[in-house]
Formats: sequence, C-alpha cells, structure tokens
Amino acid sequence: MEDKSITYQNYRNLVVYFILAYAISWTIGIPLALAKQEIIQPIFPQWFHYFVAYGPMISALIVTWTSQGQQGLKELWGRIIKWRVGGIWWLVALSPLIIGFLVALVMNLLTNTKISLSELGEIHFLPPLGIGALFLWLVTFGIGEEIGWRGYALPRLQKDRNALYATIILAFFWALWHLPQFFYLFDTSIAIGWVIGLFAGAIVFTWLFNSAEGSILILAIWHGCFNYISASNAGNGLLAAVVSTIVMIWAIVVVFVYKPTTLSSKGKFVV
Repeated sequence: MEDKSITYQNYRNLVVYFILAYAISWTIGIPLALAKQEIIQPIFPQWFHYFVAYGPMISALIVTWTSQGQQGLKELWGRIIKWRVGGIWWLVALSPLIIGFLVALVMNLLTNTKISLSELGEIHFLPPLGIGALFLWLVTFGIGEEIGWRGYALPRLQKDRNALYATIILAFFWALWHLPQFFYLFDTSIAIGWVIGLFAGAIVFTWLFNSAEGSILILAIWHGCFNYISASNAGNGLLAAVVSTIVMIWAIVVVFVYKPTTLSSKGKFVV
C-alpha cells in the first residue's frame, strides 16, 4: 500500500510539474506568438523570449517546495552546484563548443563555406553579444530548462521505467513545450528534423545525467554550449546542421552501447 501511495504521489507531482512548466513559459510564449502573427498587439518585447526558459525551473522549485519542503530544495540545490563529477564529464559538458569549433575549422579549411566565429555572438532579438552570448545561453535555457527537465522530471520518470522509455516521455513533453516558438521564432519547415534532433539530444542528456550522477550543472553547461553553436547565424545554419547530426549519431551509439535500461554504465539516477 505504501509503494502504491508513493507511486501515485510521484505521478501527481509530475503532472503538476508539467502543467506549471507549460503555464509559466507559455504565459510569455503565446503572447509573443500571437503578436508575431499580428493577431494581437505586442504585450512583451521580443527579447522576453529568453524568460520563457525559466518556466521549467520555476515549476521544479514550486513542486519540490510543496511536496518535499526545504529538504527537497536542499537536495535539488546540491545537484545544481554539483561540480565534482570527474574531468571526463567536464570535457563532455564542453564538447558542443569543442566540436563546433573543430567543425568550423575543418569547413573553413576544406570547403568554400567560410564560418566566422564572431557570428556565434549574433542571437535573436538582441544586439551582438560576442562571447557574452554563451553566458546568456548558460543562464537562460541552460540553467532554466535543465533544473526542470532533467533536474526534476527525469529522475522521477526513471523510478519505475527504463531510462530510454523515461527519456521518450520527457522528450515528448519537452518538444511540445517549444510549440509557441514555432509561431514567432522557428521556421516550420524544420519541424521534423528539429523534433528528431531534440529526441536525439534527450538521449544524450539522459546518458550524461546518469553518468554524471545527477549533476544539473554539467547538463546546463552542455545545453548552453550547444545553443551557442546551434542557435547562432554562424555558417547560415550549416554549422548547426553538422553539429546536430553528430549529436544524432552520438544518441544512436549511446543506445547500442549502454542499452535502454540505463543508457549509462553507472545505472539510473533517481530521486
């Protein structure tokens, strides 16, 4: 009876978490989309897009506080600042940056496509930020999303299902969460490729999360570095496409090498 009660509470908290994450983010995202489609007058400036990132984080903090109190927040905070994970996982966290620079170097040397790294600082809705764009991605969509999706939801989804199944469930809700952005930011023509890339990224995230024993910091850095490379104007989308393809191959390797049960050599991290 106790196990069933705990399972029910876990499901209930997850449902509340997803609803709140959507509600908070879409409170900004939907008005931005409606304004872009000229259905309503703008309510927020376009750069408010970066505040959309904090919906998953705020939801995770609220649900953790209401269900687990200070002890739950303390546990979550410990994983947000968890940096003692081994040098290899720091290298992995920075790998989108490293891979992006190497791809740009190879393309500049061997092809007619010239990629200016200065363009990595050119992002949507803000003036060029240079290296500051990297820090913007880290503190918005890196921290904001990962405290929620992987910090809160993933370890609870993994409790009573294998890691791949938990990842697929989370990836579905993660993808759907982006829906308003297809009406004010993304080109709808990329939707299918984008969804495939997101699901692949979700698998890599789970592998890294379980391997780094639940470190949210490591995930946030990987996420921020990936956005810095993939969401810029560098290479007119070609650099992003190449790096995203590498992530898709990476995901396939993870599934075949580490198997769906844990997607990691260290087992599943659960809370």
